[in-house]
This record gives sequence, C-alpha cells and structure tokens, in this order.
Amino acid sequence: MPFQTGMSKVFAGIFVALTVSIIGGTIAMVILYKMDLSEANPTPRPTFPPTTTELPPVMRLPKSLVPESYTIFFQPHLYTRIIEEVNVTSPNQTFLFTGNSTVHFHCVQNTFSIYLHSRDLTVSDPLVRNEDTNERIRSIVKHHGDETDFLEVQLDDVLEAGGNYSLFLAFRGEISDYLEGLFLSTYVEGNPEYEDDPNAERCLAATNLQPTDARRLFPCFDEPEMKAVFYVTIIHRRDTTALGNAAVQESVIIDDEWKRTRFHVTPRMSTYLLAFTVSEFTSVESSYERVKIKTYARPEAIAAGHAQYASSITGKILSFYEKIFEINYEQSKLDQIALPDLNPSAMENWGLVTYQQGDLLYQEGVSSLLHKEEIAKLIAHELAHQWFGNLVTMKWWNEVWLNEGFATYMSDFAVNAVEPAFNIKDLFVMDNLHIAFEEDALASSHPLSPPAEDVQTTAEITGMFDAISYSKGAIVLRMLADVVGETVFNKGIKMYLKAFKGENTDHNNLWDFIQKAEDENRETKNIAELMHPWTNQMGYPVITINTTTGEIYQKQFLFNHSVESSLSWKIPINYMSNVSASARVWLYATGPVKYEEFISNKGEWILANINCTGYYRVNYNQENWQRLLTQLETNQHRIPLMNRGQLVDDAFNLARAKLLDVTLALNSTRFLSKEKEYLPWESAIRNLKYFVLMFDRTEVNGPMQAYLRKQVKGLYNYFRNYTDNSTVPEDHSSQHNQINAIQVACSNGLPECIEMAQKQFADWMNSNNTNNIHPNLRSTIYCQAVAAGGKKEWEFAWNKYLSSRDTSEKDQLRHALSCTRKIWLLNRYLEYTLDPEKIRLMDVASTIFSIGRNVAGQALAWNFIRAHWEYVSQGGGSLLIAGVSSRFSTQFELEELERFQADYDLGAAYRTVSLAIEQTCVNIQWVRENRDTVLQWFEGETATVEW
Repeated sequence: MPFQTGMSKVFAGIFVALTVSIIGGTIAMVILYKMDLSEANPTPRPTFPPTTTELPPVMRLPKSLVPESYTIFFQPHLYTRIIEEVNVTSPNQTFLFTGNSTVHFHCVQNTFSIYLHSRDLTVSDPLVRNEDTNERIRSIVKHHGDETDFLEVQLDDVLEAGGNYSLFLAFRGEISDYLEGLFLSTYVEGNPEYEDDPNAERCLAATNLQPTDARRLFPCFDEPEMKAVFYVTIIHRRDTTALGNAAVQESVIIDDEWKRTRFHVTPRMSTYLLAFTVSEFTSVESSYERVKIKTYARPEAIAAGHAQYASSITGKILSFYEKIFEINYEQSKLDQIALPDLNPSAMENWGLVTYQQGDLLYQEGVSSLLHKEEIAKLIAHELAHQWFGNLVTMKWWNEVWLNEGFATYMSDFAVNAVEPAFNIKDLFVMDNLHIAFEEDALASSHPLSPPAEDVQTTAEITGMFDAISYSKGAIVLRMLADVVGETVFNKGIKMYLKAFKGENTDHNNLWDFIQKAEDENRETKNIAELMHPWTNQMGYPVITINTTTGEIYQKQFLFNHSVESSLSWKIPINYMSNVSASARVWLYATGPVKYEEFISNKGEWILANINCTGYYRVNYNQENWQRLLTQLETNQHRIPLMNRGQLVDDAFNLARAKLLDVTLALNSTRFLSKEKEYLPWESAIRNLKYFVLMFDRTEVNGPMQAYLRKQVKGLYNYFRNYTDNSTVPEDHSSQHNQINAIQVACSNGLPECIEMAQKQFADWMNSNNTNNIHPNLRSTIYCQAVAAGGKKEWEFAWNKYLSSRDTSEKDQLRHALSCTRKIWLLNRYLEYTLDPEKIRLMDVASTIFSIGRNVAGQALAWNFIRAHWEYVSQGGGSLLIAGVSSRFSTQFELEELERFQADYDLGAAYRTVSLAIEQTCVNIQWVRENRDTVLQWFEGETATVEW
C-alpha cells in the first residue's frame, strides 16, 4: 500500500507480547509449544472486563491454534448491469454475498474454545471436526460484539495439543459502499449520456482487506503472523471474470446465470493479502518469460491503450527485483487491475495488485508526461511488497515500516533502473526526507517500532500507516545503507529474505542479517546498537556545530521548543568544507564533543550531512551560516544540489523551533533569484508555504507576495518561451520546475503569468473542444485560470469534469475547481461532494482538502466537515483534518479543534487531530513571536517594489 497522502491513509493494550515465531512443520511446533507449556492445560478464554470498569479487552487472539489452510467459497450476488424492468419498482441489483469456509488448524495448547475474527457477518452452521479421528465435536457460535471482533466457537470437548482440526462456517454479508472488505465500484462504459442507455452503467465487486478487514469478508484468524494457504472458489455471474491471488485452475459454466472459478492454492500468506475481483474488465498482457503479467481495466480504457504504459514497465520492474533480491517472484501470474474506486491508491495483494485507475492509466496527449513517474513509482512500490510484506511479513502492525519503509526505499532504485531519464533519485529522497521531518518534529509522533501493546485496536493499527512508517522508514534504511555501504546492505537484505521466506519478522531479525553481512565484510559496527535509537525512539536529532571551537552537540528536534527531551542517537556525520573533500565522524553522545576537523579558518565554511544521507538537521554558529549563505548568493554550485535545498529546509525549520533567527531563514531564499534547479526551489516553496498559511489572512501577505514575485520572475522568464508556446523542456527535473515557476508566479500575482493562464484557458473555452494546453501544464493553468476567473470559467471546468472520460483529466479539473476565490462557488462545490453521482466517495476527502487549503475556502470546509463528518470521513478523515487545520494559528481555532476532538467519533483520524492540536499550539506561539519581524523583513526586501 502506498503512503497517501494522502496520503496518507492512518492508523495501540495487548497483555502478552509475541515471544515465539511460528516456524517449521507441525511436529516442530508441537515440540516447541510443549517445551514452553510443560503442562498442556486448556487455554483459558480471553477475559472481558465488566462494563463497570474501564479496562480494555484483550485484543489479540490466543496462540493455542495455528491455522494452516483455508478452503473458501464466495458468491457475490451483485449484478454488473442494472436492468430496470417494466412494472417493477426497483432494479435487479443486490448487494448480498454468501459463502462458507473451512479452516484447517493445528492445536498447540489444549483449549475448549476456538477464537477467530468476524465483523459485520452473519455466521452459522459451525462444524468442528477432529481431522485425525474424523470425529465431529459439538459446538456453538458466540460473537462478542465489541471492538475485539472476536467470534468464539465454544466446544463440548477439548481440543488437544498436537491434534489437527477443522472448522466449517457458513457466512453472509453485504457488499460495502465504503471501499472496505468486499466493496462495490461503479463506472460508465460506452455512451457517456447513459441516462438514455441504462446498460452503460456497470458495477463490479472488489476486495480491500488491509489491515483488519479480512474479517469483514470471512471468519478468519485475522492477524499477520497467522499465515496460511488459501484454496479459493468464486461463484459469479457467467458474463463476468473473476480474478484472485493465484492462477485460475478451472472456470466452468454452472447454469444460465452462474459460473464457478476455482483458483490454484496461494502461497502461505497473511489474511490481509487475500483478494478477488468480479468484473467485466479486459486486459493487456506484458511480455515476461516466466510470469504471466496482465493489466486489467475498463474495456474502453484497454481498447484505447491507456494501460499500455503500466503494462510496458511492470515486467521490467519485476525483473529488477528478482535480480537484486536473487529470489524469483513466487507465483506463475501477476495481475494488476485499475479500479474506478479504491482507498488507498493501491494495494499489494499477492498476485492481484489493485490500483485506483487514475494512478495506473496513462492517456497519450492527455496525461501529463510527469504522470508516468507517478505510475512507475506506484508500481515499483507495490511490486517491492511482493517480497517485503508478502514473502516476508512483520509479526505485528507495530512494525509495518518493515513493509512500507522497505517498499518506499526500494521503489526508488527500481524506477531509476527502468526509467533512468526520469532522474528521480534525488527528488524522491528529498520528498520523503521532508515529509518525515515534518511529522516527526511533533511530540505526538511515534517510533518506527513502538511497543506492540501500544498498537492494538483497528484505529491504532490504521494509524501506523503514516509518514513515519513510509517516509522515515525509507530514509532510515537509506542512512544505514550509506553507513555500511550498499553492497553490504543489499547482501544483508538478500540473506534476510531467504532466511524468513514465508515467515514473519521484527526489526531485530533485520539487524541480525545486516550484521552478518557486515561481519563478512570484516567491519566491526554493532548494527543493532547503532539502529536501536532510530527505530525505538520517536523523533530525530538536530546537531549543532560551532566552527569557532570545533564543538558539536545533539538534541531532539521539536517544533515545540519548550518540550524537554533527553533522547540521543548515534549519528554518522558526513561533512565537507570549501577547501577539503568530504569525510565522516560519529557523534555517540549528547555532547558537546570537540572535533578539530570542525574548526574553520577565516573565510572557510563547513557543511555537514552531505547529500542528506543522515536523518537529522544541522545548525551552525552564526558565522558559518553567513559564510554558507554568502556562498549561495555568489556561486551556489559550490554546494551540492541536495544540500542547497536542505540548507533552506533546515534554516526555516530551525527558525520555527526558535533555534535560529527567522530573518536568517528568510535570507536563505535570496539566492533563488539566480537558481534554476528544481530541488532548491521545491524546498523553498515547501517552507515558504508555512509563511503563506500563517500570514495570508494578515497584512504580511502584500509584501510577502511582492517578494515572491520578485524572486520567481527570473525562473518564470527562464521557462517563458516554453510556457507561452505551451511546450515543455526535455529534462524531467526542468519539467517539474516549469510547473513550480507558473504556480509561484501566478499565485503571487505576476501579471504576465496570470495573463498567460487566462489566455490559454480562454482559447480552450472558445476553440470548440480543442485543448491545446500541454498536458504537463494543464493542472496548474486550469487552477490559475479558475482562480482569476468567475462563474463562466468555473462552470466550463465543471462541465468538462462531468463529461470527461479520462481519469487524469478529471483529477486535474477536480482540483482546479477548488481554486476559485468565489465563496459561493466553493460552497456549491462542497455540497457536490455529498452526491456520489458528482464526486466519488474516494475523491471526497482530497476534494475537500483542496478547498480547505484555499484561503477563501478554509473556513467553509471546516464548517462543512463538522456538519457532515460521518459521510465525508469515509474517504479519509485524516486528510480532511490536515487540509482544514493547516492555517490554524489562533486561540479560537485551537479551542474549536479541541471541541471537535472531544465531541466527534474520529476513529483512525483521532491521532491526526492530536497532531493538528499540537501543531496549532506551535503555530499560535510562532506567529505571536515572529509576525512583526517577518513583516519588517518582507517590507525591507520590497521597499522599491510596488505591491
């Protein structure tokens, strides 16, 4: 699963920690557990406290039973085409699904109860059988009906340790409208004016089970360590195709209405990876020798070639991973499917990877050239999971970073291998570094590997799917690879994957194998000791270097400078100066520690964390800062590209934490008037956005916009010949920066930019549906033209959104509609999000997020979210809160946010609201302390500029 952005998608007690990995065959498990449990007494039932107490229930399943295989039959009764019959008041559609399952398990400790998970299912007809004697054991089913989701099968006879048993259950449930479990997705095929053609609307069923929704599909041992193999059969409408994790074993017509598709057995895997779809989709096949790779999508999209790009790179990415890991992909087939609805953007189900169609499909001449980068990164992320997550899985959700951090880290290398022209490595690193830095600077952050007992409920589990697990996980792995060397690191992860193939791990297992590779390389680093602070502590350090004394010390970096912290890390410090090459020292203590290497001569500057290989910020004494900023303004190329961006990022964030004067941070942007590279500009835009959010409702906004117009004018003119002629440069980094130039110039009122956007949009409106705006530039030009326009431009964009069949174009227009400054239009747009015929549920959160980030729409969106929380939060409550709270900087807004947390059922968004409360407190104090200084600085920089 990718990090959402959005995405982030979000996500704490257990009474006993996992102490044993379940490995080996049945005999080994029996021996192991008998050693641990010398007296084979029946396992007591988990205790459920009386309602008069506030103690939480036991959230983890007992370990008395070990599942080995499931045989499951599913029958979705869904019709893919809705038929309105004469004299019938309702159409033929039904959202029922039925099925039955038989789970075969081994007993390792005597028990009178079978505990598994079930949620929102009607379960019946239990049949427990002793597989060794073929005797039936009488039983009854009891559902506990609380947050544990426990389904208890109470037995008349004890299940004995060492025995093999099976449990049959019939079940039924409803196909969900809310993108969870087995869910409904709809789309239009053929005539877009489908009111005249009821058969044009199609329905499909698809699953999304991560992290705890397998229990919505069938009763199961729904914990990642309880792996099993799955024999799956789907009964589905005869004119549909069923896809599953494994290859089809047989597909036969049952009668005039139904077809039965039976799949080969899956690899041994966790329940959250089970997947199937039932649809009328067609496919395009990729060329690959050993694995049959198919990409499925709407027939119309396949026929138009929209899946061709994804299909062309999937085999190459799979081949890259097979070579670097030296382990072949486990299955004979790999299906990818572009779904009209899905939350999150994609899901790594073993053998059946699901995607939001807009994130997988590419339309030549309509989609941005840069969209290929997003498609490649997403496929690379999901395919990396076939090893990290599917083949080798974390023991419990508290260490989901072992899945997501690795997939994020490895996808960088895969994309670089198959699409080197994208040149994304530096961009990818900086993006993840800054995302992690932002969230991990709050006292309400969490470690990469928090204690398992802190991550128990579904909301707590979902909360682990955040920037820490994804982005910090990737950056910490990159830092370790830099310390031990990529050769040693890659050798270690290959041994790790081979050793734990089909099993579950924790971070200590990873350190053991990196250590083995390190020892074979005759190095002496203690990997576990080095990495423990980075994974078991929240946050990250800022190191401060005094180039006058050579002293260096560390402390935890926090935006809230009043929070005390005694944490420390073992920090590898790569550094250079303007007169010497790079070298490395280590900081093991809090300090101060003196290093002669850091004493600079007159005019010499020291620069630490070269190429941002370490997960830490760097502060310097005032003299060294001034020398670095002077270097940037005179010849910025003497400083490595990534560090040009990072110097800006460090300066602004150190100023936010009151470790540096805010004017020095602002001074770090002066060199941008001569800078043409993407990374420094992207870093500056990201950081100046905080100033925009804090001050665009105040008198600071006028001189701030004037300063940004002055700084961006050179960059805008650098690309102007391309932009005015609606073309783009060949270099991908330059393509990104051209978009930056337009966004900054237009949003800050550069007249020539606004004139260009209005002209190109007007030409489209007046050209009888011929759109000559370059696909790369459409999103930003649409936005700026709608922002500068009124009702006519907004309604033109809305009608184009409704009529467009291209997902990329629809996404660009959907975002542009949120850019208007007309409050009544924004209010209308918010109301549209309540109608799934206008805005799909999966798009609701991102639409409201965009409106909330608009200064004209922020208050509207905040009121709207509170009025309609139950519905709008289904598409991503955490994203909604992140959008509307980003400007909060007053005591009144803080109190409103605190009331919201107290009064609403926030579910997985609770932690995001806590983060927003903490950030708002930081914002209030920061604005109070810096507003006058910031105003004076911008006024001084624009004294001769009209604003």
